[in-house]
Amino acid sequence: MKKLGFGLMRMPVNGPMNQADVDVEQVKKMVDLFIENGFTYFDTAWMYNNFASEGVAKAALVDRYPRDRFTLATKLHNAFFNSFEDRDKIFNEQLRKTGAGYFDYYLLHGIEAGSYPHFEKFDCFSWLLEKKAQGLVKHAGFSFHDSPELLDEILTKHPEMEFVQLQINYLDWESPWIQSRKVYETAVKHGKPVIVMEPVKGGTLAKVPPEAEKLLKAAAPNLSVPSWAIRFAASLPGVMMVLSGMSSIAQMEDNLSYMKDFQPLSEADVALTKQVAAIINAQIAVPCTGCAYCTSGCPMQIAIPKYFSLYNEDMRENLAEKGWTVNFTNYDKLTEKFGKAGDCIGCGQCESVCPQHLPIIEKLRDVSAHFDH
Repeated sequence: MKKLGFGLMRMPVNGPMNQADVDVEQVKKMVDLFIENGFTYFDTAWMYNNFASEGVAKAALVDRYPRDRFTLATKLHNAFFNSFEDRDKIFNEQLRKTGAGYFDYYLLHGIEAGSYPHFEKFDCFSWLLEKKAQGLVKHAGFSFHDSPELLDEILTKHPEMEFVQLQINYLDWESPWIQSRKVYETAVKHGKPVIVMEPVKGGTLAKVPPEAEKLLKAAAPNLSVPSWAIRFAASLPGVMMVLSGMSSIAQMEDNLSYMKDFQPLSEADVALTKQVAAIINAQIAVPCTGCAYCTSGCPMQIAIPKYFSLYNEDMRENLAEKGWTVNFTNYDKLTEKFGKAGDCIGCGQCESVCPQHLPIIEKLRDVSAHFDH
């Protein structure tokens, strides 16, 4: 397979207020372009786009192409099952929603220290192997958001897992929280192929500070800024697939342009990404990827990732000089439908599901102090 996968999590939507209202016609065009160029890997999950993603996969992909023309991956997240029976209910519904007949890759979704015991309690690793034996799953694995030590423990206990999906990008490569390099090295040590998620870190590496963009453009004038992030991940030995959550045809065309005949980064290129990472890390206030796992269970309906994005933008500005930015207006518009940052009651639901392990409650207080008035 070519190394670029189409992540069906950040698909184009008809309006920013409803992630479930996907622009299916545009997704169909993107799917066609993707397959026409020889790419086959599609990644969805139970709760993506407010539970609409798997249905979009059916409408835009499964119903329109022979089953042997594409590879489909989906996942089981710990937040949605609380019994042995629930596992099958979700799996059977996923088969129905996608119409795929079977899944080429199936993942236990988002394993970390808090969720791992839940997967063990309900014997999900053995359950997944049963699905494989039944021909309903071709390859069994899991996605992971935690320490290299925990990953080593899991892969030692469950060598039957065939692959692991990890958050890897040049910004998180040496991050003390994400530890991209160390978890990658752990997977390689166990001989597991790696699928990369968040290579562009939710768009952070698509729009870098001007100083960083200048460096990248000087090195490769004809390549886009996000191309550096995708190619960084794809250049790593042992990486079998890099997922990109493309939300427009333009993004798709850009990704295809350099991944169709992929060329790995040189040592000089890798050194340049380290320079860029240092510049970005000096300016980012909240390292949120915008996955929105935190929002579905928020009792106050706070648009957490959107607020963090606005806040990050403002923290890069010289506010003492400007005094006001358009983000104040953007924030006010969002609060007409969603709870304000200051409405947070500190229940901790968001922090319990955050793959980045962010102190969301604390950061919402910072956002509120900045925007609420």
